Amino acid sequence: MSVESAPVPPGEARKVGMYRWRVCAMLLAATTINYIDRQVLGVLAPFLQDEIGWNEIQYGYIVTAFQAAYAIGLLCTGAIVDRFGTRIGYAVAITIWSLAAMGHALAASVVGFIIARFFLGLGESGNFPAAIKTVAEWFPRRERALATGIFNSGSNIGAIVAPMMVPVVALAWGWQAAFLVTGVLSATWLAVWLLWYRAPEQQPKLSRAELEHIRSDPPEPSVKVPWARILQHRQAWAFVAAKFITDPIWWFFLFWLPKFLHAEYGLTLLGLGLPLIVIFVLADVGSIAGGWLAGRFIRLGWSVNKARKGAMLVCGLCVVPIVFAVKADNLWVAVGLIGLATAGHQGWSANVFTLTSDMFPRHAVASVVGIGGFAGAVGGMMIATFTGFLLETTGSYVPLFMMAGSAYLIALVVVHLLAPRLEPARLDGGTATS
Repeated sequence: MSVESAPVPPGEARKVGMYRWRVCAMLLAATTINYIDRQVLGVLAPFLQDEIGWNEIQYGYIVTAFQAAYAIGLLCTGAIVDRFGTRIGYAVAITIWSLAAMGHALAASVVGFIIARFFLGLGESGNFPAAIKTVAEWFPRRERALATGIFNSGSNIGAIVAPMMVPVVALAWGWQAAFLVTGVLSATWLAVWLLWYRAPEQQPKLSRAELEHIRSDPPEPSVKVPWARILQHRQAWAFVAAKFITDPIWWFFLFWLPKFLHAEYGLTLLGLGLPLIVIFVLADVGSIAGGWLAGRFIRLGWSVNKARKGAMLVCGLCVVPIVFAVKADNLWVAVGLIGLATAGHQGWSANVFTLTSDMFPRHAVASVVGIGGFAGAVGGMMIATFTGFLLETTGSYVPLFMMAGSAYLIALVVVHLLAPRLEPARLDGGTATS
């Protein structure tokens, strides 16, 4: 029996089920695995650097390879997900990244790691376009920031699990085993996704009341929108700018924090675990809190525009104190400042992702996310290469932390200039709005 024809029991018309949050849990699990896979190298980097023999510039190239593939993949995967749907799109992406994650175990040189990282980036680029589109399909607009914040917190959970798991596995069975174990996690999620996931209208376990709740926003047209039309709108450039300016900071956190803590405080492989866990636990709290804060502002009667940007401002201010972390004499002072910054970034990110569904119809969301993600990955490529050369020549993290502290407030100003009212973009052939 189809969802639309399922009868609503007497007296139950006002009840809304919770099935959509199970979908959100699956997205959380995928994002967690996604970040475990990419974070393995960051945790092992200070020690693989000695074993493989790369320098800071070569490590920068390894990270750049991931970012280049991530950028290329985002240009393609958003459109693929929009065309073939989230079920198939997600499955293709996670198949590629699962095989690539396990492929790291075969690498024995800088070139080997560059190849493995390239294919990992290509597969992992599908996660956020697919997840954001799934949220747009399964949640009404007023719940999307929270749902996005919840699944986006998987990036922090993954970054927490990695330093807990990777050193233990690497010391017990070798660094190759760490990459193999994480690849198996991806393959397991894929099997569950294919067996269980269906679109809302095709999911027999979804009640009619919950489907009506999910579809409670005004109806939207379902037509393919070319990228050229999307990029005619200032709303798209607002999202692109936000990603280009701030995503590189998160990439820096992921791939260089273990090296920073090792270099500045002499932490061992096992010693890195607790500081990284604290940092990314705080980031996890920030991800959910950032989404909740915008929703809270809306419930207080704020406009979506004011609520979203107000939450982004709060999150951006949380990153500013990181400029003092590089000179902190005490490890835990540095950890606290960095953790506050990662929390700010993740709260910011939850709201930035939600800008796409605030300003674009569901059928264009994955493409917009893909274009913005491409911009963020290009920014990540630039900072990876720059960081490698900077550290090789000066050894100083000061300019990098100063960039991090100022990036979010600059990005917020740019977003406001490009989309001062967050008005929906008119993709029906009309002129762009702002």
